[in-house]
Amino acid sequence: MNNYRFTLERSSKKFNCPSCGEKRFVRYIDTKTKEYLSEQYGKCDRQDNCTYWLDPYKDGYSKMILEQERGNDKGTCQPKQNIKPKSIPLSKPISFTDHETMKKSLTAYETNHFIKFLIDLFGEDVTSGLISKYYIGTSKYWDCATVFWQIDSIGKIRAGKIMQYSPITGKRVKKPFDCITWVHTTLKEPDYNLRQCLFGEHLLKGNSKPVAIVESEKTAIIASVYLPQFVWLATGGKDNFNAERCNVLRGRKVVLFPDLSKPKENKPSTFDKWSDRAKELSHITTFAVSDLLERKAPEEDRQQGFDLADYLIKFDYREFIQQSQTSPPPAEVAAPIIELEPDIEPQIDMLQYHKEQAIKDFNKSYYKAQQGATLDNYLISWFDSMSGILASDNINKNQFFNYQLN
Repeated sequence: MNNYRFTLERSSKKFNCPSCGEKRFVRYIDTKTKEYLSEQYGKCDRQDNCTYWLDPYKDGYSKMILEQERGNDKGTCQPKQNIKPKSIPLSKPISFTDHETMKKSLTAYETNHFIKFLIDLFGEDVTSGLISKYYIGTSKYWDCATVFWQIDSIGKIRAGKIMQYSPITGKRVKKPFDCITWVHTTLKEPDYNLRQCLFGEHLLKGNSKPVAIVESEKTAIIASVYLPQFVWLATGGKDNFNAERCNVLRGRKVVLFPDLSKPKENKPSTFDKWSDRAKELSHITTFAVSDLLERKAPEEDRQQGFDLADYLIKFDYREFIQQSQTSPPPAEVAAPIIELEPDIEPQIDMLQYHKEQAIKDFNKSYYKAQQGATLDNYLISWFDSMSGILASDNINKNQFFNYQLN
């Protein structure tokens, strides 16, 4: 049994971590006074993703308190509550991958199984655009493997995730083992401090489109073709939807598309998990969570863990885009389309977004220069051309024309 005065609190109570922002932080408590130490002292229990741990015995704080109390006995020291511990770095610096390493991967696409799948789905021209947009790379670590580079909003390369895919189904290779690793791991960089960002985060810079978030990199890439009215990002895992990654979304309009998940006893589904997390992160922005897959998907799809891309690829992307621009899709096509309940706040944001966009388009268009052209007439034609997208946002004609911008 130890006799340490300062110990990690043993209750189930958790605080927001000063490093990653997640509510997974256990604070140190003074067993003598039963009070918490300063809020930076504690340990984040996200050991694989955060690693923050500030121990009062390792930075001199405990010694400072002991000297203070001895000083108090002599009347020579200030009261304890006025002592400010010296500043300690929150964690070691984030590691980055140099751009040359990434550039070396942007080749050999003829061997890349995921690229082959995209070409079969979209053709070479669209696939080439996706490669350039998301910086999709090729790895020699496994035959025909793909690299998904995580580039943050200021252009720094946080990591490169290596995965293998089937060129026929586009599914990940998981046998004889799950083929997933990191570029820094293959380069034998043991001190690499991995701090992931959202896949596709670099696309946010200078882009005011609303944001859509999915779990897998593959799904974000595919969805960006079918539904280009959004910036498509991926968390890279169901547990990666958290404050640290989402801080960059502050003030954005964001819709979440959680994967279907197999029902497990006493474990929440991905939809429930993301819905709860969206509420926890409401201080960052308002997240709308699409429940379409939960409501529409048959049980067999749920058992297989289908995601948005599994439904999108059932349709020819050209016909899908054309149909979404002219009319709302039929019920059997509904699964891939966003639905927001009429009383959800993000719908008002989307209504404002579309109205502003229509007026901007009018001010830039040749139509404005024509004799007798009016904004009202232009808005009628604009609404008709965008009716499919507006319907997917639950915006009808009366709402659109009656909405007044401030």
